[in-house]
Amino acid sequence: MEKIVLSVSLAVLILNSNVSAAQEASQRVKDREHSVRDIIDEVAKPKEKEITVVERLKHIFKDGAVSGQVRMLYSGYDNSASENKYATAIGGLLKYELAEYKGFNAAIEVTTANDINFATGNYAKQNSEISSEKGSYTELSQAYINYKNGGLNLRAGRQLIETPLANSDDIRMILNTFEAYTATYESEGLMLMGGLLTRWQGTDAGLSPANPWSDTGKDGTYFGGISYSTDFIDTRLWYYDISKDDNPNSATGNVANSSVYADISLHIALSKNYAFHTSAQYINQSESDNSGIDSSIYGAMAELVIFEDFAISAAYNNSKKQALKGSFSGFGGGTLYTNMDSMIIDAITTDRDAQAVVAGFTYKHNDFGFMYAYGDFDANADSLGAKEHIVEQNIGFEYTPNENLTIAAIYVKNEDKENSESNGGDWENIRALISYSF
Repeated sequence: MEKIVLSVSLAVLILNSNVSAAQEASQRVKDREHSVRDIIDEVAKPKEKEITVVERLKHIFKDGAVSGQVRMLYSGYDNSASENKYATAIGGLLKYELAEYKGFNAAIEVTTANDINFATGNYAKQNSEISSEKGSYTELSQAYINYKNGGLNLRAGRQLIETPLANSDDIRMILNTFEAYTATYESEGLMLMGGLLTRWQGTDAGLSPANPWSDTGKDGTYFGGISYSTDFIDTRLWYYDISKDDNPNSATGNVANSSVYADISLHIALSKNYAFHTSAQYINQSESDNSGIDSSIYGAMAELVIFEDFAISAAYNNSKKQALKGSFSGFGGGTLYTNMDSMIIDAITTDRDAQAVVAGFTYKHNDFGFMYAYGDFDANADSLGAKEHIVEQNIGFEYTPNENLTIAAIYVKNEDKENSESNGGDWENIRALISYSF
């Protein structure tokens, strides 16, 4: 009888151990960045400091937190159809956040980027995408009031937003931030979020020192989302109502539409050292105010992770033709699985059936990381018979000797097989980054 009890006990221990190992493996693959754009976006993203909670009002300043990041970035283009451009800039961000008192706190943040003249091209040779055409950019990027009560969080003012169709897209010097009113509720894997975006600034908004903040529509963009997450599954459903933009100088133009976005991801532990990630997504956009944005895009992605250090992945997106209409990936880098450093399927969807395939791998050894991705973006003939075919390759390197310091570089090669110049023609870009967070 004792042998039976001992055998059962050992079996239970082994089963619990296997379940625990499987949960740990699935959590590790879940925590990874899976798409090419997300991997690039996360290389040097600033880290938020934990907010101190105080019992007395006079301590909100004393126990406030200072955080920030210093960056130096070089970005040079070799373009077959136009002048080669390059620039080197130094800058970063500095944030001060008050301690929390009775659920309330506030923060301000200044972001800046400034060309280093001797390492930057003159006039037509200047690469303006990192510090603007004037060679400098400084903005109050965040300034908000926050209230927190249990799982509820309310925030008003300039702030970071990370949603499928509005995000920071941290791939150059200046992150996107938004003037917004947001409400978030989180509880045991469930997250509800909603709000109004009124304006935005950052790399994707154009970096105009004279007019840094662009409207997200005349009446702004209303949005709402729900997500549910466990160790093994993540699922999300979002809705955006983007109003008409009457400003002819807007960075995005009139992209008025209502967008529904949904995705689901599974994280499966095959063994202690092997795990599998798979996802599916769908976005539907309905045109408003003759904006020309009307699309239906679906996608899938799969990734095999081995020993946490090596992963190989493939992604696919397909956009169905809407006569004379195109798609809009949002205010930021977008959320489609095939989005790369530069190329996204939006560039070729207008009046066409279009598809994109991206495959690649990542490898990490100690403090070193490496990634390679190959993307093929192909579109059928539009109403005038014009086709699109663009190939992009991304090769990235990262060295992180500690949690504060990052040294990274990326090489991007764009080939326009149809010579349509939809994504700038044939060109190459090399970027090198050093960042230090504090």
